[in-house]
Amino acid sequence: MRRPLQAALAVVALLLVTACSGGSTDESEEDWTFTDDMGTKISLEAVPERIVAYKGVAAALADMGLGDRVVGVFGEPANPDPDLGLQSPDLDVDALPDVTGGEYGAVELEELAALEPDLIVTTTYGAGDYWYLSPDVAKRLGGTYDLAAINLEKETVDGVIENSERLALALGADEADFEAGHAALAKAGDVVRDAARAAGDPTIIATSTTPELLYVANPPAYADLTYLSDEIGLDVVRPAAKDLDEGDYWDSVSWEKADAYDADVALWDTRGGDKNLKALEQQPVWNKVRAAQDGAYLPWRFEIAPSAQGYATMLELFAGDLEGLKD
Repeated sequence: MRRPLQAALAVVALLLVTACSGGSTDESEEDWTFTDDMGTKISLEAVPERIVAYKGVAAALADMGLGDRVVGVFGEPANPDPDLGLQSPDLDVDALPDVTGGEYGAVELEELAALEPDLIVTTTYGAGDYWYLSPDVAKRLGGTYDLAAINLEKETVDGVIENSERLALALGADEADFEAGHAALAKAGDVVRDAARAAGDPTIIATSTTPELLYVANPPAYADLTYLSDEIGLDVVRPAAKDLDEGDYWDSVSWEKADAYDADVALWDTRGGDKNLKALEQQPVWNKVRAAQDGAYLPWRFEIAPSAQGYATMLELFAGDLEGLKD
């Protein structure tokens, strides 16, 4: 009689061992992992539900159906001219708690902690830097929170969108929610193409300024300028490689030589409102350039959500600006 009992006990013991073993494996498994564009592997017990993001990224997440995950933002102060700032049809960024500190790269740590984020997301332009977080702040935050970055460095529009969508899918976004943005982008591209043809396919120069220097943008360094050049077919002024500053983003030119480049239309950097436009208008040598003589200035909107809808919105506005050249 003892053998059946011993066998039964053995089976029970085996089941208990198996159950315990299975439970131990489940506990050790990571429920959510993601490797961001900087190569940082993030491991969390669950899919992040509370995200604090750089403002443009917050808008992009909303564009991709994840707006309800964003509990706070940080980034540049609101543009003095709201029409020149971040445009998001899917998220009112100004309505969210803003944990930006008093200077570039700073964060209000107590306000951030009160939001209890599972994940902090921003962009990166390479070199291991988190955009709008100083190295010291990023290091400090990294000791408490998980940080993820979406790469914008030397990317095309398609590349930026792919990087953003990869994160969104990992967060549980439905790929079907991307379709409207992609359709809007394709349509906006056609509208810009038609507007450019109607405007005579003008030569374009993209600029920024300081009191001492004119900065001429290098199109391959900017996704939007690359799109205008490669997809729309516009002739966007491109500085020679030998003239580029470190990082390859700009050729900086003294105001005394500001007519070194000529173009039909000048794009001016919208960061900080219209200060860069006013700086251009006040420079006598620059005013020898065709664009200046014709008053052919268009805003170059820097604050773009890195999503298909974000670029579609930018292109729609640019098309309207191009059409305004005929007025």
